[in-house]
Amino acid sequence: MRSALICIIWLGLIIGLLPVSVRAETATIGDAEEYRPNRYGVGLLVGRAYDPERFGMVILQGQMLVDYDRIFWHDAPAQLYLKFEANAGITTDGRDKGLAAVNMLALYYFSEPVQRHWTPYIEAGVGLIYTGFRVEGQGLHFNFNPQAGVGVEFRRGHEQNWTIALRLHHLSNGNLYRDNRGVNSAFLMLGYMF
Repeated sequence: MRSALICIIWLGLIIGLLPVSVRAETATIGDAEEYRPNRYGVGLLVGRAYDPERFGMVILQGQMLVDYDRIFWHDAPAQLYLKFEANAGITTDGRDKGLAAVNMLALYYFSEPVQRHWTPYIEAGVGLIYTGFRVEGQGLHFNFNPQAGVGVEFRRGHEQNWTIALRLHHLSNGNLYRDNRGVNSAFLMLGYMF
């Protein structure tokens, strides 16, 4: 569990010290592009691993949504964002084993969230995860965590929104170790963006 705590602290520092935090919330120097403000949020993911074993997981998540153009300096659709996440969770099958992860996802809204009362989106990305558990043949506690999901954001007020999403996760060490049995899981996510 000490390793999981170290991972959570390390991941929090990475997200907190991202280059985005150095750049201004809006840049309006000469003809420079104006960036949308960063948005932050929290989420609760409840889900279940379904392959190769079945067990439940609960994850608490911190989120940062960043204008895609702020990180990658090429033209991108206005509805495209980058989402950075820090996660801490636990299994719910009696093992009580922890997990910690950091993720980066591309998130695409089908319209700007401020234009409608509800806005559907898709997201996909990859993360690094430490799990206090291993299934038979998994090999490592540190793994890659590719994931994809669909969701809806509901506008509550100025820059305050509720989100609900369905997300699929996969754990794999990417064949960095001879034992590489992946773990597949599905999650329901409830979130609050501010």
